[in-house]
Amino acid sequence: MKATFESIINDTKPVIVDFHALWCGPCKAQSPILKEVAAEYGERVRVIKIDVDQNPVVAGQYRIQSVPTLIVFKSGQIVWRQSGVVSKSQLAGILKQQL
Repeated sequence: MKATFESIINDTKPVIVDFHALWCGPCKAQSPILKEVAAEYGERVRVIKIDVDQNPVVAGQYRIQSVPTLIVFKSGQIVWRQSGVVSKSQLAGILKQQL
C-alpha cells in the first residue's frame, strides 16, 4: 500500500520531494543526483518524485511553476525549496542542517 503524500511529508526525518516532468531535460539531469543522495543517506532521508503532469493538484498546492523543483520537508514543514538542478554537495549541506 502506498502512503499518502501528507503522511510521507509529516515524517520526522527529512523528505526530499522532486517535482518533475518526464519531458523535462533538467529533471533527467537531477534524477541521478537524487539517486546518489538517497543511496548515501539511506534510511535517514526519504526521496520521492512527484510528476507534475500526473499530480496537478499537489503541484498546484505547492505552487510549482518550473521543474525540477525540490522541496525538503521535515515534520510536515517546508525547510528548503529551490527550482532548477541542485548539486549533490548543495543537497548534502541542506540535509546536514536537518539531521
